[in-house]
Amino acid sequence: MPASSITPLAISDGDLNPDRFASAIGESFARFGFAIVSDHGIPRSVIDNAFDRTRRFFALPEETKRKYFIAGGGGQRGYTPFGIETAKGAARADLKEFWHVGRKLPVGHALAKHMPPNLAVAEIPDFETVTYALFEEMDRLGLRILAAIARYLELAPDYFNRCVSLGNSILRLLHYPPVAPNAEGVRAGEHEDINVITLLLGAEESGLQLKDRDGRWLSIDPPPECVVVNIGDMLQRLTNHVLPSTTHRVTNPASERSGFSRYSMPFFQHFRPDFLIETLPSCMTPERPNRYPMPITTADYLRERLAEIKLV
Repeated sequence: MPASSITPLAISDGDLNPDRFASAIGESFARFGFAIVSDHGIPRSVIDNAFDRTRRFFALPEETKRKYFIAGGGGQRGYTPFGIETAKGAARADLKEFWHVGRKLPVGHALAKHMPPNLAVAEIPDFETVTYALFEEMDRLGLRILAAIARYLELAPDYFNRCVSLGNSILRLLHYPPVAPNAEGVRAGEHEDINVITLLLGAEESGLQLKDRDGRWLSIDPPPECVVVNIGDMLQRLTNHVLPSTTHRVTNPASERSGFSRYSMPFFQHFRPDFLIETLPSCMTPERPNRYPMPITTADYLRERLAEIKLV
């Protein structure tokens, strides 16, 4: 597959010239639904520690991992076993397993019913601390990118702060096991993300592809120390498709790499559960009429979409 022509953008440029950075990243999102960000500022030690705990968790015996599966929990916290999540409309489940880390809220918080507590892993005593450190770093990075998106949309730079500061965001620790050459199904079927924006720390193994406007699949192979960012359906809906949520997938490896696992750590940034997703007036014109005249809360939208991918 051809490689994408997405040019990496240094997020530090946003501090020097916020308007220029906003224009560049906004144009990348408008063109591809994706952008690649360098100079992201997340300490290497935080990333390495989280990857280490991710590998250690998925190396545990199956019966041990399944202790952390919450039946009926919609996969929102803890472990989701191999072969459950299924891309919308797909006949077969994705070839992956994952762990979810979410936002910590004080006991009794008004939004706690939407955000259950995280799970500790007895076999890896510092697992929760290490992974939540990465959650917090990704959350902060997401706010910086959303500030640039707000500028691109000609909104106040802090527009999204109130929308996502208590968002039901998720850090996914993701493991794609080795794939048999004749395996049925794919590591991740073609789909769009549910949330506002997704931040993805680069995986060692390739496979991520986006579908371009002409229907071609373009490989996304970011340089080291970069984060891939893509628009989710919630932001696509809010912006009336000014910023598109692009179809993407993770393909199975070439035969010479089929015996290797693939790990990645996407962060799904969400609006707060009680936020009303209502089309921005500035994103409606006579040429671009409102596609979504009926607003919906984030919580209701998420519930609908989790059912579509067979997590609830």
